[in-house]
Amino acid sequence: MPFYIGYGFDPAYLVVVLVALVLGTAAQGYIRSTYRKWSQVDAGIPGTGADVARQMLADGGANDVGITRVAGSLTDHYDPRDNTLHLSDDNYRGASVASVAVACHEAGHAIQAAQGYGFYRLRSALVPVVSVAENSWILVLLAGVFLNLAGLVQLAIVLFAAAVVFQVVTLPVEIDASRRAVAYLSARGSGLDEKGARSVLTAAALTYVAAALTSLMQLVYLLGRYGGRDD
Repeated sequence: MPFYIGYGFDPAYLVVVLVALVLGTAAQGYIRSTYRKWSQVDAGIPGTGADVARQMLADGGANDVGITRVAGSLTDHYDPRDNTLHLSDDNYRGASVASVAVACHEAGHAIQAAQGYGFYRLRSALVPVVSVAENSWILVLLAGVFLNLAGLVQLAIVLFAAAVVFQVVTLPVEIDASRRAVAYLSARGSGLDEKGARSVLTAAALTYVAAALTSLMQLVYLLGRYGGRDD
C-alpha cells in the first residue's frame, strides 16, 4: 500500500515498509543459507525425500495422498484440492537432511488434513474469506479514502484484519507440521537428521513469523491512521 494515501506523505508508513523489507529479506536469507548447508549432508534414512515422505504418510494413515514434482526451488507444498504433496525437484529426488526434512514437513500437512487437526481445519475454513480479503482490501481502502467514506475505510480494515488472522492461524499449523517431521526423523533417523531437520524447519517457520509480524504492524498502522475516522 502506498505510504502517501490519505493525507499525503506519511513517514510512519515508510518505517513499516522498511521494517517489512528487513524482516522479509533476513528471513529469506536465513532459510536459504540453512537449507543450503543441510542439503550437503546425507540423511541417515534410506531413500529420497519423496520416499521418506511416502513412508511418513503411510505411518500417519494418509496412504491416499499423492506425491509429485513441482518446478522451482523451495516451492514445496501440500495441496488439499488434489490431495497431493508437490515437492520441488531437489527435495523429490534428493536424499539430504534438508530434502527429507522439507518433504516430511509437507507430509505433516497431509497428515493434519487426514486426522482433522483443529488449526488446519480452521485455516482451511478461512481460505475462501481470505482469498477475497487479500485481493480487495486495498481497493476498498482507496475508495474509502478518496471518496471520504468512513464506512468503506473501516470495511477495508476489517478485510485486512481477516488476512492477518489467517497468517496468525497459519503459525501453529506450520509449527505442528514441523514438529511431526522432526519427531518422525528423530525416531527413524540419526541425531544428525533430527538436528538438521530442526534447523531447516525452524528457519522456514521464521519466514511465516516475519510475514505475520509485518502484517500485524501494518494493521496497527491502519487502525491508528484510519480506525478513528467517522467523517
